[in-house]
Amino acid sequence: MIEDKGVLVLVLPLVLALLLLFLPLPLAAAPYGVDKAVWLERAFLALESGRYPRVAAVSWWHENFDSSLLRIDSSRSSLQAYREAVAGSSAVSRARVVSGRLAVPERGFYHAAFPDLGGTEDMVDARRIHEFERLAGKPLAWIYFSNNWYDRIRFPVNEVALINNLGKLPFIRMMPRSGFEEGPDPVYDLQAIIDGDFDEALSRWARDAAATGIPLLVEFGTEMNGDWFPWSGWYNGAGETRGYGDPALADGPERFRDAYRHVVDICDAQGAHNITWFFHVDAEGSPRASWNRVENYYPGDEYVDWVGVSVYGPQEADEDYREFSDILDEIYPRLVELTDRPVAILEFAVTELGQRRRLPLVPVW
Repeated sequence: MIEDKGVLVLVLPLVLALLLLFLPLPLAAAPYGVDKAVWLERAFLALESGRYPRVAAVSWWHENFDSSLLRIDSSRSSLQAYREAVAGSSAVSRARVVSGRLAVPERGFYHAAFPDLGGTEDMVDARRIHEFERLAGKPLAWIYFSNNWYDRIRFPVNEVALINNLGKLPFIRMMPRSGFEEGPDPVYDLQAIIDGDFDEALSRWARDAAATGIPLLVEFGTEMNGDWFPWSGWYNGAGETRGYGDPALADGPERFRDAYRHVVDICDAQGAHNITWFFHVDAEGSPRASWNRVENYYPGDEYVDWVGVSVYGPQEADEDYREFSDILDEIYPRLVELTDRPVAILEFAVTELGQRRRLPLVPVW
């Protein structure tokens, strides 16, 4: 027991500061009093309301990259909300395949995810998949993972076999990048893809895909209307019109469109008719410019089986708050006007909103 009151006055603030620094902290009130669990509940309620009748699949992005707290188990309340949201019959775990292609479910929407497959998004293993399903309390219809090209273009045969043997559909994100640095890729330039520089490797990829004999879901060039990937319109001509193709069209989107078509044409020529092709945009995009509208990138219905969209709430606690439905309301009408293809929410998630930051330890005397 400390009997010297002077010592107590000095020590007590230090003890309190240490407790604040090291004890687990509760979540403070999120913007507008909304936390992650409520955001998530409202998202699924909107999906089940009939407001978006063409949405036939949802896929959660389950990862905490850069302390973003996007995993469904980032808090007990969020995990409970997710489990309750997918527990009913609306969330469908078994894919319906017709003539080797993914068909829309007879009811509800497919339940799918990127189940935390590492920072490179390609560390596919059964443990990670089983762990997500254990947390969610619901099986997945497909497993979403990246096929990074790195120093060569390689069909992910082992990853596909593992997912197929678990009774799920492999969803391959073809990512034409040799690394993860920002800016144009020094190897896999869209113009080089269009010009046929990688035709031999892509043909081999396609033959390997066909040889599996199983239904595959594939997208080329995720979120091309954002400015964060090397294959984006931003890094491939942006809004210029004199460097490529039709002078009436913006070069960036036009190059992406033609590169996408080129990849699909090669796969078709090699007999990879077991692929369901997805066209995947970001709901908000960047920059917000007329040349960067998703419509300018669309390859056409003859090249696309499903359209997909990323719908993220705040990924850090200090970002502007937006409801799932507020974001989807802006892009959904444009997608259904663009094509009659089914729509998939290929990525969606939100951080633990309003998370308190640890208080700094500073002298108080």
